[in-house]
Amino acid sequence: MAIASKLQEYMSEHGLRYDVLTHPHSHNSMETAQLARVPGNCLAKSVVLEDDDGFLMAVLPSTQHVQLGWLSKAMQSNLRLASEDELSALFADCEPGAVPPAGIAYGMRMVVDDTLAEQPEIYFEGGDHEKLIQMSCEDFMRMMEEAKHIRFGEHYWRH
Repeated sequence: MAIASKLQEYMSEHGLRYDVLTHPHSHNSMETAQLARVPGNCLAKSVVLEDDDGFLMAVLPSTQHVQLGWLSKAMQSNLRLASEDELSALFADCEPGAVPPAGIAYGMRMVVDDTLAEQPEIYFEGGDHEKLIQMSCEDFMRMMEEAKHIRFGEHYWRH
């Protein structure tokens, strides 16, 4: 599979510079980082949430998970995870589980965890489980310019 068509169109229209890296097939973002040999905190993942106003894409490092309570409070909303059926309909040009963190290309509200802005470059799924987009942090943040910027992730290994 190639890069998701909506993602490619959006990046092209906005003059975003990027490279495409190929890696062995992966099943989750942490495995993707390992197989692609990229730092997990530089790999952006997306989690699609829903509230009464529609869908919201939360973008954060692969080493973290969404603190739904924190994010709901910050967004002043009752957020819940979108269903697999909803994701399949929203991201028809992507393989299941390989949703790129570019909700804006799909007409979706976005929120991004500020810790991604601390990385020199960002990697993310391009719409399948074998390709990563590599982009400077500057270009990635340009893609996130319409997103709300807050800290809402928590590291997996935290006790």
